[in-house]
Amino acid sequence: MVKRKRGELAIDARRRSQEQAARLGGQLATARRRRRLTQRQVGDLVGVARSTVSAAERGAGASLTLDTWQRLGLAVDRPLIVELQRDRLEEPGDAGHLAIQELILRLARRAGYRTSFELPTRPDNPRHSVDVGLRDDRRRRLILVEAWNTIGNVGAAVRSTNRKLAEADALAASIWGEEPHAIAGCWVVRATRANRHLVTRYPELFAAMFGGSSIGWVRAIEAAGDPPGAPGLIWCDVRATRLFAWRRASAGSATVGSATAGSATAGSASAGSASAVKVGAGSATAG
Repeated sequence: MVKRKRGELAIDARRRSQEQAARLGGQLATARRRRRLTQRQVGDLVGVARSTVSAAERGAGASLTLDTWQRLGLAVDRPLIVELQRDRLEEPGDAGHLAIQELILRLARRAGYRTSFELPTRPDNPRHSVDVGLRDDRRRRLILVEAWNTIGNVGAAVRSTNRKLAEADALAASIWGEEPHAIAGCWVVRATRANRHLVTRYPELFAAMFGGSSIGWVRAIEAAGDPPGAPGLIWCDVRATRLFAWRRASAGSATVGSATAGSATAGSASAGSASAVKVGAGSATAG
């Protein structure tokens, strides 16, 4: 917080009050004339002299009380609204989601990717975008990463990812032309208790959707390794400071844990070249 001297604060407050009074006065005068009311009629309704209404409309109403301004506003059907400016220290509403995106972008940039924030998968319709796009021009790869702070509707989220992967093929063709290219996608999910419980509750569902090696996907983002041949799910810690693999127990239940360098996840795909795939729908060779 920037420290301010009392005198500086008083000068700034006086200037702001005068600006606000001038703006309110203009709005009051416009609303009164629009309703064909005289200053005296408004004053009688509010309980102040005509001269007070006149002064307020000229921008000289900075010393009027909030109650008087509220009554003036109500007299012309324009109730007064007073609020403090947005707190600069307040986190944005999607701060959790942004923190995951920031982590992915930072790690991918270090790995050598060209990164995109909210990459439109359909350039003609920017509303359709993926949270993070990772582009490897040397190997002609485009990776779509979806960041999840909370997952509200799993089915809708999967359908959205499938659509974006399909749209991304045309996007990749516009970048690299007729040259062979590869498209891959994964989810990065905040490892909150609620998200861990969701994945644990539906182990077969998530295993079917995300057959790609979680360890392989961590390497693909952090070290530009070959993306697995199927979509994957990886965790980020609650503070969004690191990525770690989703480890599936041999019995089929999902657990959260840090990946060891040599471990493999049940049902994981080998970390080969990426292919254009739909989540949970098998893989198809990219054009």
